[in-house]
Amino acid sequence: MPKFPSRPSLGMPAFTLLTLAVAVIAALSLSACSPAASQGAKPGGPPQAAKVGVVTLQSQRVELSAELAGRTVAYQTAEVRPQVTGIVKTRAFTEGSDVKAGQLLYQIDPASYQAALDSAKAALAKAEANATTARLKAGRYEELAGIDAVSKQLRDDTQAALKQAQADVAAATAAVRTAQIDLDRTRVSAPIAGRIGRSAVTPGALVTANQAGAMATLQQLDPIYVDVTQTSAELLRLQRDLADGRLQRDAAGQARVKLLLEDGSSYALEGKLQFSELQVDPASGSVTLRAQFPNPKRQLLPGMYVRAQVQSGVQAQAILAPQAAVQRDAKGNAMAMVVGKDGKAEARPLQTGAVINGQWLVTSGLAAGDQLIVDGLQRLRPGTPVQPAAAPAAAIAASATAAR
Repeated sequence: MPKFPSRPSLGMPAFTLLTLAVAVIAALSLSACSPAASQGAKPGGPPQAAKVGVVTLQSQRVELSAELAGRTVAYQTAEVRPQVTGIVKTRAFTEGSDVKAGQLLYQIDPASYQAALDSAKAALAKAEANATTARLKAGRYEELAGIDAVSKQLRDDTQAALKQAQADVAAATAAVRTAQIDLDRTRVSAPIAGRIGRSAVTPGALVTANQAGAMATLQQLDPIYVDVTQTSAELLRLQRDLADGRLQRDAAGQARVKLLLEDGSSYALEGKLQFSELQVDPASGSVTLRAQFPNPKRQLLPGMYVRAQVQSGVQAQAILAPQAAVQRDAKGNAMAMVVGKDGKAEARPLQTGAVINGQWLVTSGLAAGDQLIVDGLQRLRPGTPVQPAAAPAAAIAASATAAR
């Protein structure tokens, strides 16, 4: 049988050469796609400038306020008590309603006081009649004494009797007025206008003059007071800032006050600070401040817990920094990154005050014109070259939300 020539087999050396060729091609492809090759960066060259978003700070007028806890207090409070003794005949009001000053609240049985008034009037009439007789007699004796028809002693006696009768008239007149006052007091009226609470007595109950328990309580709720407390140290600092000119009062010289209610909502109407207490509470080291608020809808009731935002003054050249741009070191000290004059990131230690509209009030460390870095802070270090660009408002708002 004839023999055909066999096909040469692929040996091991040829397979190895093919594998090496594929590896070289892959390496060349990867090196062509690397950032260093595409940008032409040389190993060991200067670092690339980091792109950051900045805000150029501007001084602005800021109203400073302090948030203080407090409670509402009625503008006026009157406890209604009887001034005469008797049986309550009627109650002439609805509990929880608004009443006017002078409005009838209770009627106490007036029968005995009417009788006392009638008796006093009768005694007055009798005293006036005796006074008339004494006056006529004194007049006749005065004439007779002039012609020596009667002795001077009798004339003097008639004059004294006249004066006594006149005194009896005055006493009887006072008794009539007293009886009339007691009769009027059987009508228990509202001493002030306001809202009346529950009644402590019912018709048929016996009440006594000037008793300890009140029949009802009246409170005037419009306007209404809010009492808050402030530490004496904070009050002294505020006074120093006003004296040095760092803070200014408004044109009216009165501090405005806003309220936050228990549920976190804002009270619609604004109040004004009335006065501060003249002494410091030795137990708490605080001073009581009183503000007055309009309350036409009776939304505020006495005893409610509120938070008052008291305007402490106005800072004309304030520097505000977004909260996201202010960082804290291990000791809690505030610092921020700004673009230095050499175009590199620079760390600035700060002193901050209150938070105003989501921004820190910077008391030292930053000035108007500084470029504050607010975006791109994650891997930024002091001395890193930066390429600043104005940060969009949306980025600032997003970073502020993340900071909260």
